[in-house]
Amino acid sequence: MPMDRIKENHRNYLKRIKCYKKFGYDALKERAVIYEKSWPVSGRMLEVGTGKGYFTIQLAKNGHRFISIDISEEEQNYARMNIGYLGLENLVEFKIENAECLSFGKNDFDIVFSINTMHHFLRPEKSLDEMIKVLAVGGKIVLSDFTPEGFKLIEKIHESEGRKHVFAADKLDKAVIYLKKRSFKIEEYRTKHQKIVVAQ
Repeated sequence: MPMDRIKENHRNYLKRIKCYKKFGYDALKERAVIYEKSWPVSGRMLEVGTGKGYFTIQLAKNGHRFISIDISEEEQNYARMNIGYLGLENLVEFKIENAECLSFGKNDFDIVFSINTMHHFLRPEKSLDEMIKVLAVGGKIVLSDFTPEGFKLIEKIHESEGRKHVFAADKLDKAVIYLKKRSFKIEEYRTKHQKIVVAQ
């Protein structure tokens, strides 16, 4: 990838963070809180839903080696370039995968993260089943998605850009119910814009 393209991508990433902050959403601070509430963070890690790489960067900056998957090669490429810009590409293995059909084996990961992706999943229970399948005994799943206030804010940002953010706001709550049925112990945390679920 040409360095000028990587630099341009990173400028766009910083511009996006600045835009979020202008509307009252501090993306970097929110990711830091999610990371903090996930502690201890160690072992074999999988990120389900790379997106543009906000949480990917959070994990890599803290020195973790992990695999990050996304169904969209285009979206993941933004994250790949940001990780490259920061010189952290040796820490992240990017893969194109469908969250409903993961290629990994049983018990392959100690922690599975899925941040701000639940509202995009068409069949969240199927994706959760896959996360549970690849999770080691005693491992944990960390989920986070927007609160009602967060969804309103993101919708406002998208509207300002002439776009629409399609979502189902109750999917994380339904995920908690589903995980409890699967005998997971749940801890829940909340900021103004993010709800965080740690399931073990």
